Amino acid sequence: MTPKLRGALQLAILLGVFALLLFLFPRALVVVEMAARELRYLWWIVLLVALAFWLIWGVGRKPR
Repeated sequence: MTPKLRGALQLAILLGVFALLLFLFPRALVVVEMAARELRYLWWIVLLVALAFWLIWGVGRKPR
């Protein structure tokens, strides 16, 4: 598996999980909409997205 294909697969899985969570928990979409309106809640979403990226691409990687 090439690194480009692996990255595309990870991104597709991340988007799929995000869509599945919004389908299973429709209140999460309300929270996202509220965060877009209320800037004080937006930083929580930014932190959660950053944590998701770190967990997907950062954990388990050998240090250089």
